[in-house]
Amino acid sequence: MKRSYRGVVYLSLVLLLSIVCTQQVVNAFFYERYALTLVVAGLNVLLFPAALWLYRRERDAE
Repeated sequence: MKRSYRGVVYLSLVLLLSIVCTQQVVNAFFYERYALTLVVAGLNVLLFPAALWLYRRERDAE
């Protein structure tokens, strides 16, 4: 099954955002900014269902 370029680009952007959020969580925790750590970690948790939804949408597309 052939995938569309748009879906691959969207999944790549979500992966990039996940990597950036993870790095921001580590940096904020190191500098003891715990409120920012919780906000960015929450955003990172929300990115996983978005990636899963995009993957399933692309997988089932014809």
